[in-house]
Amino acid sequence: MADAAVLAIDGGNSKTDVALVAADGTLLASLRGPGASQEEHGVENAMRILGDLVRSVASQAGVRGDGAVARHTSACLAGADLPEEEAELTAALRRQGWSESAVAVNDTFAVLRAGVLAAGDADRPWGVAVTCGAGINCVAVAPDGRTARYLALGTLTGDWGGGSGLSEAVMWHSMRAEDGRGPVTALSTAVAKHFGLPSATDVAIAVHKGNLGYDDLLRLTPVLFAVAAAGDPVARDLVRRQADEICLMAVTAMGRLGLAPAGTPVVLGGGLLEARDPALLAAIGQRLAADAPGAVPRVVDVPPVAGAALLGLDHIGAGPAAERRLRGGYRAA
Repeated sequence: MADAAVLAIDGGNSKTDVALVAADGTLLASLRGPGASQEEHGVENAMRILGDLVRSVASQAGVRGDGAVARHTSACLAGADLPEEEAELTAALRRQGWSESAVAVNDTFAVLRAGVLAAGDADRPWGVAVTCGAGINCVAVAPDGRTARYLALGTLTGDWGGGSGLSEAVMWHSMRAEDGRGPVTALSTAVAKHFGLPSATDVAIAVHKGNLGYDDLLRLTPVLFAVAAAGDPVARDLVRRQADEICLMAVTAMGRLGLAPAGTPVVLGGGLLEARDPALLAAIGQRLAADAPGAVPRVVDVPPVAGAALLGLDHIGAGPAAERRLRGGYRAA
């Protein structure tokens, strides 16, 4: 078994992916565990959750998990939204002794690195990444390393969309259609059918009583896409609004860094975008063509934890061959 060079962590709110990677890009072991967000658990409890996962993935790779398991830890974590939060999490990772060095950054950087190659004349991989899962976020990195970011704390910081925003909008329109305040939409019937209830009103009551949770509502995005594909105007408007918001974040971030649109990669990641809904991707392509001519949208084809691992390989100076091997390993898997 090759020695592990990188311990890669992609930490989300609901799940955490961990991998050990050799210096030549060979994927030694990987696993998925529960969410370990410091926002929910606190930093020290988050480290305890990660510790269990690190010991498990080390055992899987045949590495002793009671000390250092790799040369470097590359952690891309949801909720690491401020520089001081990244610094606090980096310090906490270093205290664990899992590696000689460690860096924690926001999880959107993993999506960007997963979607762009190291090859080229820039000093580092660059471009724009928009991640759209339960929430929405965006980061841009210039060829010289400058970054543009958003706080991405939800409505408080001007954000809209992702599974949370879309599910609320689906319920909003469904209810207004049902009680007469809004236009008729097939979303009302589709929402009720999805949950096996008589009406959207019954769905709202079930949420109010705690019989359904807001996490359950996140599953309404496939319902929205199906209703939009069938031609419902309200549903189609919501899909277009999401596409507009994704492009607005990307184009604004480009502008803040002075990036010329032509040739700039726009990486699309997160569960909602990785579902590859044709109407949503078409709307994104159209809006980008109008507002950022020549920008190159692409949906990630490897998971974010691969992006975290690639950032780690960058840190230790591994070359393009290691990147190709790692990408190939994930694509094969």
